[in-house]
Amino acid sequence: MARVKGGNVSKNRRRKVLKQAKGYFGSKHRLYKTAQEQLFHSGAYAYRDRKQNKRNFRKLWITRINAACRMNDISYSKFINGLEKAGITINRKMLSEIAINDPASFTKLVETSKDALNGKVSKPKEEKVTTEVKKEVKETKKEDLSTKTLAELKAMAKDAGVKGYSSMKKEELLKNLK
Repeated sequence: MARVKGGNVSKNRRRKVLKQAKGYFGSKHRLYKTAQEQLFHSGAYAYRDRKQNKRNFRKLWITRINAACRMNDISYSKFINGLEKAGITINRKMLSEIAINDPASFTKLVETSKDALNGKVSKPKEEKVTTEVKKEVKETKKEDLSTKTLAELKAMAKDAGVKGYSSMKKEELLKNLK
């Protein structure tokens, strides 16, 4: 059997591994075998830490919000509960940014939250919105609806609370909206 030397292919593969291992300590950036082992571990750590990064940032944001809440004489959990009761949905990242960069508006959010906890603020009802949209649709003329595109009709149907609007054809949408 003939001798196979795979010279260029092997050399290029090893060079690629050593290039990726640049900056590692000791033999991990010099020797192919240890460099390859370290790259396997590095890949696993990177994958794991991409998930942990999300957890760590959420912890950081919550800590910042909690500190700002304590300055306004409310606990974090009561603040979040009050925002939920008030119908305000802001993610933790944005709340953290507001707490750092604009303490005055954060104080307003805290006041809103406190009011909601005391029962002063109620959630806006969605029923009123859908009935207003239905009235608006009825007020528009037949010609106006027929000139609208399918996407516009679907948006109107969504606002009006029509079920199954996404799979309907233009004629069906026109019938449901009238």
